[in-house]
Amino acid sequence: MALSMHKDSANNQMDSSKYVRYTPEQVEALERVYAECPKPSSLRRQQLIRECPILSNIEPKQIKVWFQNRRCREKQRKEASRLQTVNRKLTAMNKLLMEENDRLQKQVSHLVYENGYMKQQIHTASAGTTTDNSCESVVMSGQNQQQNPTPQHPNRDANNPAGLLAIAEETLAEFLSKATGTAVDWVQMIGMKPGPDSIGIVAVSRNCSGVAARACGLVSLEPTKVAEILKDRQSWYRDCRCVDVLSIVPTGNGGTIELLYMQTYAPTTLAAARDFWTLRYTTSLEDGSLVICERSLTSSTGGPTGPPSTTFVRAEMLPSGFLVRPCEGGGSIIHIVDHIDLDVWSVPEVLRPLYESSKFLAQKLTIAALQHIRQIAQESSGEIQYSGGRQPAVLRTFSQRLCRGFNDAVNGFVDDGWSLMGTDGVEDVTIAINSSPNKFLGSNYNASMFPAFGGGVLCAKASMLLQNVPPALLVRFLREHRSEWADYGVDAYSAACLKASPYAVPCARPGGFPSTQVILPLAHTIEHEEFLEVVRIEGHAFSPEDVALARDMYLLQLCSGVDENAIGACAQLVFAPIDESFADDALLLPSGFRVIPLDPKSDGPAATRTLDLASTMEVGSGNARPAGEADLNGYNLRSVLTIAFQFTFENHTRDNVAAMARQYVRSVVGSVQRVAMAIAPSRFNTQLGPKSLSGSPEALTLARWICRSYRVHTGTELFKAESTAGDAILKQLWHHPDAIICCSVKTNASPVFTFSNQAGLDMLETTLVSLQDIMLDKVLDESGRKILCSEFSKIMQQFSVSFQGFASLPAGICVSSMNRPVSYEQVVAWKVLNDDDSNHCLAFMFINWSFV
Repeated sequence: MALSMHKDSANNQMDSSKYVRYTPEQVEALERVYAECPKPSSLRRQQLIRECPILSNIEPKQIKVWFQNRRCREKQRKEASRLQTVNRKLTAMNKLLMEENDRLQKQVSHLVYENGYMKQQIHTASAGTTTDNSCESVVMSGQNQQQNPTPQHPNRDANNPAGLLAIAEETLAEFLSKATGTAVDWVQMIGMKPGPDSIGIVAVSRNCSGVAARACGLVSLEPTKVAEILKDRQSWYRDCRCVDVLSIVPTGNGGTIELLYMQTYAPTTLAAARDFWTLRYTTSLEDGSLVICERSLTSSTGGPTGPPSTTFVRAEMLPSGFLVRPCEGGGSIIHIVDHIDLDVWSVPEVLRPLYESSKFLAQKLTIAALQHIRQIAQESSGEIQYSGGRQPAVLRTFSQRLCRGFNDAVNGFVDDGWSLMGTDGVEDVTIAINSSPNKFLGSNYNASMFPAFGGGVLCAKASMLLQNVPPALLVRFLREHRSEWADYGVDAYSAACLKASPYAVPCARPGGFPSTQVILPLAHTIEHEEFLEVVRIEGHAFSPEDVALARDMYLLQLCSGVDENAIGACAQLVFAPIDESFADDALLLPSGFRVIPLDPKSDGPAATRTLDLASTMEVGSGNARPAGEADLNGYNLRSVLTIAFQFTFENHTRDNVAAMARQYVRSVVGSVQRVAMAIAPSRFNTQLGPKSLSGSPEALTLARWICRSYRVHTGTELFKAESTAGDAILKQLWHHPDAIICCSVKTNASPVFTFSNQAGLDMLETTLVSLQDIMLDKVLDESGRKILCSEFSKIMQQFSVSFQGFASLPAGICVSSMNRPVSYEQVVAWKVLNDDDSNHCLAFMFINWSFV
């Protein structure tokens, strides 16, 4: 009996030590500590017991268990909240997809009906025995219906409220039929996969007047907030110069009608800007949805009656807008339709794809609106962390100011104070002068700063046509290799003029003293389509004489469109010099590059060389390849590159700075042309190889050496040769699925990459031109470098003493030039011998690699 009581007492003591019931006061004290430090150390827990008398009866071990349980509960709560959010997104996206499926079913039924009707008409016409005009009447009536899809309303007059409301209601009906119906033949945009975390469902028009794009997606903002953001077009539409609300008319149903005048920038220096006169109608539907729809006003409906501006080309906005629907559990479902006619016939033929491409419209306008709303939603929820302690709104303002400043420089509007300067007879570079920069600096202009950079601003700009160069690839190269295009010499007098200005465009040191750049990330959008960063140019100097006094220079830089998977997107690199203080209201004078893709022409292959666009402006100009030259790959990508650089000057140095600016931009144009030709996707001829080290063989010869050496050392073929004629071996090596990379074998120097096939370039995320800037030991991680160090000497000995001249390295991890980890199953290394059996280079083959 005594033994039994002893056991019960021991069990009670064990239970009391394992399970502790905390008082509310004790829980409150522990929660205060948890808020400051969720994982306190042993010393901190003991200190807590000493400082809080109410916890004195609790063992340190029990407090440790409490904190463990508390962290576990917090983790479970966050995971439950995350899953609920995902579930709401999936439910909303499922609803959206079901609606889209219903719309597509209606579109299919409509097309089937039209197809059957046309077949019947054709059969009737072919079987008819009379010669009356009944069939012609049917066709003409159908054409008239297409030209006038909406009957004229008797009161469609914008000069009275009733007429305004009639136009607004008509616009609303047409917009909704495009957003949720079959009024336009929509085709889903390639590469846009719908999902709860994607940009949404994006479609472009087919066979309709003008160009149109449509998108729908989810966002975690309330409809009223979404509508407020979307109406502020200047905050998200980078090509919008201004929107003036001329009048506001309330309607009886609680909505508003606004009469607007909008100006948009021209994307290049070779076309005029566009403007719009529109009516915007904001109202609510019975289901609680908000609608913002808009259309152009014409002279017959109360629009402008005077002659259009000579600076702008009048464009037409067909019924477009936003449908914002509340989503269960919070958030909104957004439908966006953009449908415009940009008067394509007013621009040179070579530029017309910019004005008749629905894909380009979708990227610049429709998708941009969705991305901006999602960005603000993420910022509002606190999911995005920024460096430098800057507020998200401030960083977005910097991006907007960079884009706006670059657009102002490219367009050079007279009402901003710009005027053209006389040329030297060669019009490849245009010089514009602004002696009153306060007109376009606006609220960011500080009169006390003006004397620091002289009497005005000068802009040198040019445009050219590029062939077979992906815009994303070119801009990525320009961003990473500034010295490739900024290396030029300026005369001493112009350099002296620029040295005193903190807003001078930086140039690399001439004469073999290259500056280095360090890119410091500042912010990026959630889709990573745009990066804001600070670039520090170390040891910047204007001339070799200034090397001893070299100083670091800083640029605020915006890089966008570097994702090669974005369809129809333009790529841009814009930067502006800043001082080290980098104030929120810092003066910005942006310069940079913009590369806009042009849809391939269907009337024949394009030229393979880079041309100056000024020589291709006339219709039928000779920019096509002769008929005898076939396009080997069927690859025909054209793009327009626009370059604009802004310089500051004092009044007495204007002519010298203008001459320097013209020389600078011509040098940049020449450098970019060489870069573009070098990084253009190869046609697998003898020019495939990199612009390589002196003494390097042609690519075809090197491919033959690589394959022969592999066969000699391993006794097996690198691949089964389909043919030995021409460049067949080079083509097979280039398309080999494994990454094959060659590096130098110089003594007392780190191995530098000299050649790679396409898979190797993809793995390293680089180009043939910049490949030689990458060293082998920078690619391998620490374990890979150790293995290479231990195996390298044995590999070299094997090559020299036996025919087993290769080595196999185990699986591991390496990194690309963009610091992305890459895993591989095996690496085979072998010595590449030339025709004289002398050592030429070392080859590595990364087998079954993939990004981690």
